[in-house]
Amino acid sequence: MKKLYFKLTLYLGLCGLLMSNMSNAAPLVIKVSGQVTDSSDGTEMIGCSISEKGTTNGVLSDASGNFSINVKDQNSVLVFDFIGYARQEVVVGSQTSINIQLVQEANQLDDIVVLGYGTQKKSDVTGSVGTLKSEDFNKGVVANPGQLLQGKIAGVNVTSVSGEPGAAQDVVIRGVGSLRSGTTPLYVIDGFVLDNSSNGFASNPLNFINPQDIESINVLKDASAAAIYGARAANGVIVITTKKGKEGKSEVNLSISTATSTLANKIDVFSAADFRKNVVSAGGTLYDAGGNTDWQDELTRTARSTATNLSMSGAASEKFSYFASLGLDNQEGILNNSSLKRYSGRLNLNQTALDGKLKIAYNFIGAQTENSRPDGANMVVDMLRLNPTIPARTNGIPTLLDDILSPVARQDLYSDDAVNSRIIANIAPSLELYKGLTYKLNLGVDFSSTERVIQTVPYALLEGLDLGSLNSIYSKNSNSLIENTLNYVFTKDRHNMSFLAGHSFQKFFENQTSFERTGFANNDIEPRYQDQLSTTEQPTVVNTYATKNELQSFFGRVNYGFADKYMVTATFRADGSSKFGANNKYGYFPSFAAGWNITNEDFMSGSAFTNLKLRASWGQTGNQEIPSKITQANFNDSRADNDTYPLDPSANTLDDYPYGTIYTRLANPNIQWEVSTQSNIGLDFGLFSNKLTGTVDYFNKASTNILLEAVPADPIQPTPTFWTNVPNMEIRNSGLELSLDFQNSSQNGFYYNLGGNITFIKNKVVDSPYAVLTTGAAQGAGQTGATINGYINGEAIGSYFMKEFIGIGDDGLNLFKDQNGDGQVIENDRIVVGSALPSTLYAFYTNFGYKNFDLSLNFNGVSGNKIYNHTAMSIFNKGNIASSFNTTDFAIQYPEEAITNSNEVSTRYLEDGSYLRMNNATLAYKLSPQKIGIDKWVNNIRFSVTGQNLFVITKYTGYDPEINSGSSIGGVQTFGIDRFTYPKPRTFLLGLNVTF
Repeated sequence: MKKLYFKLTLYLGLCGLLMSNMSNAAPLVIKVSGQVTDSSDGTEMIGCSISEKGTTNGVLSDASGNFSINVKDQNSVLVFDFIGYARQEVVVGSQTSINIQLVQEANQLDDIVVLGYGTQKKSDVTGSVGTLKSEDFNKGVVANPGQLLQGKIAGVNVTSVSGEPGAAQDVVIRGVGSLRSGTTPLYVIDGFVLDNSSNGFASNPLNFINPQDIESINVLKDASAAAIYGARAANGVIVITTKKGKEGKSEVNLSISTATSTLANKIDVFSAADFRKNVVSAGGTLYDAGGNTDWQDELTRTARSTATNLSMSGAASEKFSYFASLGLDNQEGILNNSSLKRYSGRLNLNQTALDGKLKIAYNFIGAQTENSRPDGANMVVDMLRLNPTIPARTNGIPTLLDDILSPVARQDLYSDDAVNSRIIANIAPSLELYKGLTYKLNLGVDFSSTERVIQTVPYALLEGLDLGSLNSIYSKNSNSLIENTLNYVFTKDRHNMSFLAGHSFQKFFENQTSFERTGFANNDIEPRYQDQLSTTEQPTVVNTYATKNELQSFFGRVNYGFADKYMVTATFRADGSSKFGANNKYGYFPSFAAGWNITNEDFMSGSAFTNLKLRASWGQTGNQEIPSKITQANFNDSRADNDTYPLDPSANTLDDYPYGTIYTRLANPNIQWEVSTQSNIGLDFGLFSNKLTGTVDYFNKASTNILLEAVPADPIQPTPTFWTNVPNMEIRNSGLELSLDFQNSSQNGFYYNLGGNITFIKNKVVDSPYAVLTTGAAQGAGQTGATINGYINGEAIGSYFMKEFIGIGDDGLNLFKDQNGDGQVIENDRIVVGSALPSTLYAFYTNFGYKNFDLSLNFNGVSGNKIYNHTAMSIFNKGNIASSFNTTDFAIQYPEEAITNSNEVSTRYLEDGSYLRMNNATLAYKLSPQKIGIDKWVNNIRFSVTGQNLFVITKYTGYDPEINSGSSIGGVQTFGIDRFTYPKPRTFLLGLNVTF
């Protein structure tokens, strides 16, 4: 009932506004026709938007640039709009024929870039900012903003941890610079700063955002651009701006799509026939059940996804604009019981009053996201290792397996369902107090509630599963924001200055309670719906926690420009966080930047350069994303070891002893902020009327005051670990970024653009006092805890540290290289053998158009990294094939290998992680409503076909080289480990977009 109520509230709250605009159409009485051409060469403009200002009435020019439109009366204004050309408006008057020549915009330097607490003309930006507009987003089945970004902006590496719908992502901007604080950047949506805390949702916490509502994404990469966000900007800042209503363009848009997804790449395990031969060849005893089962086919499916989005936008006048949308997305995963469903609604309003002195912006989003997850890791294990001679079903029911749960049965027994309801709203009134002086108030709230239920239905046929289990988890998050800013803009002669001063207070609360219980009746009723009272035999385990954090900030920024040639920017922010100790509550983060618009110099007159700007910056940002309360002491009651003493002489057992109070965490009021110091020098350029544009940036970033939960050197300590800033340790990232774009068109209606970006990056740990800080460790019988990779002094983060495998010895066991020549191979023979972090990121794209057809292709890839194939280490070994478990030919690579050989961590399982992926391709056709006689009601019809993950070129033998499913150690993030990863799908999508 709560779910239904939430959905009804969400939809009904916006439907009135959506419908009201559709009943205002006036009779159209004057017919106007004409042609639209390019002013430079007379080329006919195909697909130019011609609309009647202030209405939903509009058409597109045809293949010859011709158009015909009916308008209300002689006072009507026609708006001609085409990307890359200056917009024109014409009063109809007595004209019935209007021919328009559109003028190409000489450059895009007047584009507005959304930064922290304001906007700037692109030509005035002195920091390193990557901008992505909605027309350039990745296409296809997209669940969150990270997927829109992948491969689109230099220096930004987006990696999905698996192929699950809405899977979590690692978004790394200019390299990894922390141990415990992760890589997640700060997200700002329409001026509201999100909290990166967990909200109880197992998949990506950004799945609540409907990608269809996003207008643009700006990535603040260097310290000059990001320092205005101070303590939370060390990992970069991603500023998301959603769509707003536009004056003179009132429209209703309906977007519908349907997609199918299948397993993109199968691992080449043995077929039933090959399996029978290889078990015997390996010296094992064949268990042959007479079947021929491809378990990868059996346990995956053709998934179907649908998306429906309805939006309305426009402006009643210069004083009021609106954007409203409703969305329903239902994405199935290729594993059964895997899905992500989202109901979303958005309302953005902008109002102006008092002759433009008072402006009020209101933004609201409500979303309910439902996520169902299978037991993915076990399902992948079964897909790859189960005996292919065993039929999946016998007499219509799952085949019983010896001491193993059939994966077909598991699909009916196991479930993991979560429902998240989230509302974000902010209102931002601004008032011009004096000419150029504006006060702005920003009030915002973010409420999130998640209910997650993980259960296993009782299964009497297998010991250990006969009781069933239930884990109910309830999470609540709140985030409130109050910001006050003053902005003063001053212009005199050739001088331009702006001053920003502000105060921000943000409060966060997170609470989670879980109830775990086993012991349920096997009566066809799911455990979640059964009596859940705790019993002596099967007690209910209750776990709960709550955290409250506050952040108070003071910040300022000064921008100065002279003659549109020379720019200087200085920012400063002071952040006080409740996460830090009494001696270091506040952190201080300055930055400086300068820019030179070389093209505005007299000596550049007549050059081929349309734009040439040099930028340089230096600044510091901070990182406060550490566990709460770590600066404070914590205690617990205990009777273990020497924690108690028998005060009662008659006490005979430990149960009679009193509890002792012990430290579980020591106070450390001296813990400081992690600080990232970054310098950047860049060059923006445009040639041949900006047909060729590009950006080059060199950056150098060093992270200090690294926070770590360390083990004391002295074994006699009150606690086994303690939190500290590691003295002198640095994490350095330096690199070169290059972005290029070229666009052109011809007179026959053909146009194209192509471009790409590439990033060369070097990561290094410096002055670490630790030999190895393990980030990735092995798991499984006989493997748990063995180091795979970590932080090693003088090496890149995620460096693999292991023995070098050189073959199989005469005894049938592993041979490893004796690195130090002491005649034995032990732990000190481990060496660094590569890194999980790529040294090169690259992407390229091409877009073609001919008349009403357009085609876009997007590719992305990485190189210089390695992947540890934990899946192969765990199950692709000779012992398994000899025991009638399936493997690949990797297990029989060495005929002399003994079936008792151990699968020890070594370079035997380390593979090249480089790849090139065709991320997505879209072919679309614009159908002119005029041709089918519906142009009175419809402005635009667009059909599209999109393919995602169409191919991957790689040497990696796992499902996909874009992975990260390892197990972290002590909360330190791991990289580059593939352990039973949910495989990625290949998707084909059909889309229809209609504008009214």
